[in-house]
Amino acid sequence: MKKLVFSLPLLLLLPSVPAQVMAPNADGVSMGQVGTIVRDIDATKKFWAVMGGTPIKIDKVDVIKVPGVLVFMRPGTPSGGSMGTAVDHPGFHVPNGQETLEKFKAAGYKVEFNPRAAGLGYVYSPDDLRVEILGNEVLSDNKITVPAVSDHLHIFLPEAAVPEAQAWYIKTLGAMSSVGPGKSAAADLPGIRFFFGRAPNPPMPTKGHALDYIGFEIKDLQAFCKKLEAGGIKLDQPYSKSRHKGYASAELTDPWGASIELTEGLKRF
Repeated sequence: MKKLVFSLPLLLLLPSVPAQVMAPNADGVSMGQVGTIVRDIDATKKFWAVMGGTPIKIDKVDVIKVPGVLVFMRPGTPSGGSMGTAVDHPGFHVPNGQETLEKFKAAGYKVEFNPRAAGLGYVYSPDDLRVEILGNEVLSDNKITVPAVSDHLHIFLPEAAVPEAQAWYIKTLGAMSSVGPGKSAAADLPGIRFFFGRAPNPPMPTKGHALDYIGFEIKDLQAFCKKLEAGGIKLDQPYSKSRHKGYASAELTDPWGASIELTEGLKRF
């Protein structure tokens, strides 16, 4: 396989030298963060370093910067890996997927090479966070030269729930309807694409797992939260400017168990 067309629309949302957090869509929303729980911060930093992630601190929390997303690493013991949860795995576009996968393998990490194409596969963090790697080999119309770029979040649900989930993310976050691999349902936001795959069983909630939550940066978060509540969405944690020192936030959970943090202020990092 020479290329995978399912990631084309997302990459068209990214500038030639991607910013950290993308400019928002018409609803004021862009991808912001992936929140993880890790047993060993230093060991997890080494994992992300293989892919070229840059370590920083935000409010004394260790974070990895990858264009399009911030990966927060909070110390703790996750109840399990990301597979089988409401967000099975994130995906990243790298310049040379085969080389990146080989680097992870040489460093001792679990690697799954996809037999369909060189440059496509999965790697697993020390806490069993599943991460998909897609190289320029399989995205040949959208070559990048930076070490890595945020590409997608893959959500597996029972077949009947797939159109409902796509519609929920379109309505709630203003995502654009699109098509994923095998003409499956997808939805695009600046910095990320949601792939909605089919699974025989309902997923586990993300909370407490290696991938604990996903997050979105919002323009005028307070007004956005009021809009959500007026539309019948219950917030787990209300809008607050003081919950975090460096940025405003609110929290909710999607109908399938994905914990979500909404923020305003992460774009400055």
